[in-house]
Amino acid sequence: MTDTPNIPRRKPASFTLDSGPAPQPEKPTRRAPGSFDENIVMTADAEDPFIETTAALSSLPVPEAAPRKRRFSFGRVAAGAFGLLVSLSVGLWIDSLIRDLFTRADWLGYLAIGTAAIGVLAFLAVVARELAGIMQLNAVQALKQEAVEAGLSSSPKPARKVMDHLVGLLSAKPQTARGRARLKETDGEIIDGPHLLDLTERELLSPLDREARAIILNASKRVSIVTAVSPRALVDLGYVIYESAQMIRAMAELYGGRPGTFGMMRLMRDVIAHLAVTGSIAVGDSLIQQVLGHGLASKLSARLGEGVINGLMTARIGIAAMDLCRPMPFQALKRPGIGDFIGDLTPGMAGKGRPGDDVA
Repeated sequence: MTDTPNIPRRKPASFTLDSGPAPQPEKPTRRAPGSFDENIVMTADAEDPFIETTAALSSLPVPEAAPRKRRFSFGRVAAGAFGLLVSLSVGLWIDSLIRDLFTRADWLGYLAIGTAAIGVLAFLAVVARELAGIMQLNAVQALKQEAVEAGLSSSPKPARKVMDHLVGLLSAKPQTARGRARLKETDGEIIDGPHLLDLTERELLSPLDREARAIILNASKRVSIVTAVSPRALVDLGYVIYESAQMIRAMAELYGGRPGTFGMMRLMRDVIAHLAVTGSIAVGDSLIQQVLGHGLASKLSARLGEGVINGLMTARIGIAAMDLCRPMPFQALKRPGIGDFIGDLTPGMAGKGRPGDDVA
């Protein structure tokens, strides 16, 4: 074992280091071009689930409006029970009023009886009209479902039945006179069921579809103008509701339906439900791009731009009402979209829409 020499210990001290140039990062070396291994197999586009999912979005069919199914509701039972109680109370009040009038003078009692009889008859007439309108709307929806089922069969018998029902429904429409004559000429000819349905749709519904488009376009133009110049948002809302109600009623009458007051309320509820389900009632990014993305905001004032958007919203409501009131689904004819009305509401944007912008 060797002895370690005594090393003198140094006291702690501080030193100043000269800051030299910062080290430069090394330049990355470039890789020489090469080829992939031949064992690597690329996934085909047809087998890629993500490509198939995203590519199919643009080709998906636009859902058509359908009336909501009626289900049992305790609210309706309660409303019916309370309505019956109110009717009984009104009846008892009328009875007591007539008795009191007879005690005063006989002619007052007879006058009250005659007035009550006229009121009851008028009320029954109103109820009969409302029931007839609701039954007519149900008949149109039943005919649409019958047409869908007939389209799945190659036999011409179900299609002939649908054609006869549709001819009977639209027999009072002068616009369908030529189509009814053309369909009459097909009696005795051998035509497949789907082809016969397509022929029926073209001959009977194409003139009505053109008129329906004119109804939607005129209503949209009126809404655009009125909401652009109105000073209050409440006036805008009231006029849009009024114009939408008139448009829906005109659409129902055009396609053979004659809704009364309650039938009209039911039809409007179905239209709003369809818009809420499909998300068409909200002004989304696609609609904003259609209206404002083509330079419209730089040409028009903000108020006029709001009028155009309100007009397009009215067109959406009209398209949904057209789906509900039409007695046949769109098969041979093209279903109208919101892009079909942009060029008419904003002439400067005609032909500038993109292929996917005509979705309602």
